[in-house]
Amino acid sequence: MNRQFLSRHAGDASAAGGVRAVVLDDGAERGIRALEFRTGTGLNFDVLVDRAMDLGTAEFRGNGFGWRSATGFRNPALHDYADDDGLSIMRSFSGLMLTAGLDHTLFGAEVDASHHRYPPKETVKNGLHGRIGNIPARLTGYGERWDDDETCVLWAEGEVRQAAIFGEHLRLTRRVEATVGTSELRLIDVVRNEGFDRTPHMYLYHINIGWPFLSEGARYELPLQETIWQTDSVAEQGISNVVMPAPQPGFVEQVYEHVLKPDADGKARPRLVNEELGVFFELEYDTAQFPAFFQWLHLREGAYAVGFEPSTHHVQGAQAARDDGSMIWLEHGEERRYTTTFRVGAL
Repeated sequence: MNRQFLSRHAGDASAAGGVRAVVLDDGAERGIRALEFRTGTGLNFDVLVDRAMDLGTAEFRGNGFGWRSATGFRNPALHDYADDDGLSIMRSFSGLMLTAGLDHTLFGAEVDASHHRYPPKETVKNGLHGRIGNIPARLTGYGERWDDDETCVLWAEGEVRQAAIFGEHLRLTRRVEATVGTSELRLIDVVRNEGFDRTPHMYLYHINIGWPFLSEGARYELPLQETIWQTDSVAEQGISNVVMPAPQPGFVEQVYEHVLKPDADGKARPRLVNEELGVFFELEYDTAQFPAFFQWLHLREGAYAVGFEPSTHHVQGAQAARDDGSMIWLEHGEERRYTTTFRVGAL
């Protein structure tokens, strides 16, 4: 299908696919701006503008794959970062992807803040997975773009600033793209230090697949080299991390840090395969950009999900990264770029 073909058959490109701006208007989600993407192949997904342009609802041919939790897509105005002793993200945790960062990921930690040179602020206390996921974006544009009249690309772009006086000033520029007639979406993220203090940077995507893509018998496939860490619950419960069971009563999350083998292009491609539905979900990411990977199993009744988590840092977290020299420090004007593909399809 090209531009000429489409214009002869329909008066609007949205007949084949498109991007539509909407506002969620009820309950805890009220006021959230969202962009609805449709590629024309059965792939539909939402970009939550007021939730750091993260990914919310996601479906393929009528089957959901973006996890839906009881929290819904909670308006960030309701979010208290210090609530629940640093675990407040659990009150705003739903959808296909939550971004973690920009200066902290993984479990909470109180770390030295002397690099900001403000004597009353000797340390900073970070909660689970940082602040960025509950900061609204400034939407800079969205729409459809034709490349050489042959390819229609759906796109949206926005900026999210994580900033404080006597603190960090980091900017995430996020671009989401999907080509009409395909079943994949692409994230192009750039994190830049706009401040003048040398600032730590940590980054993680918490990508969450739920029912019905996730169901009993679904397989979590990894190009596994080795597993270097796992929670105690793995041995205590003995639940497989390859073949998924039905929802489990009282399940305690099982988390693993794996080393994945990249292909010749430097990309790793873990997947979830559901043979009963005849579908798969695949994540493609650059192992140089994300050298760590976590597998999350949250198979409890009522909150049934599995996670794919590419990460810039290992499970030991912020203080360990500072101690061993693996922390990323961005000087003024320095930036990091991340390019990631989400793909669904039929078997």
